[in-house]
Amino acid sequence: MKIYLIRHGETTGDLEDRYGGDYEDHLSPNGINQVQELGNKLKNKNLQMIYCSPRIRATETAKIVSEITNSPMRKVEDIRERNAYGILTGMIKSEAKQQFSKEFKKLQKDKLYHDVKNSEDYNSFKERVIPAFKGIMYNSKFESIAIISHGGPISCFVRE
Repeated sequence: MKIYLIRHGETTGDLEDRYGGDYEDHLSPNGINQVQELGNKLKNKNLQMIYCSPRIRATETAKIVSEITNSPMRKVEDIRERNAYGILTGMIKSEAKQQFSKEFKKLQKDKLYHDVKNSEDYNSFKERVIPAFKGIMYNSKFESIAIISHGGPISCFVRE
């Protein structure tokens, strides 16, 4: 089985230098262009299924790739991004540093194993994401699939 692990395209939050995570934002115009280029690169790869995170940016990415490659898509809840930033999620980073300096410092010290208020701890995240990826891999009868998710889940899968 060929598996293409894909992070969604550039988002509006990326442009605004916001803490991302488990929240909703859309692809930027550049992100849409990135995804269209990706779709054209995958056009002749014979994708049989696209699995994607339910977050808007991943779903928008999957829809564009699906249309270009003529591949069906399916949302998988547990491959969504980690809520790594807790109370900082969605905030512009410079503002978060000023308003929540203690929480900001926790992230600077350790990006994986921290206890930022209201965040999802790494081990819980890993226990959600790894079985989801394995479920896709071992329950798919396809020879070529794409998994469109986020930097956190993809990094976790590769790391673990």
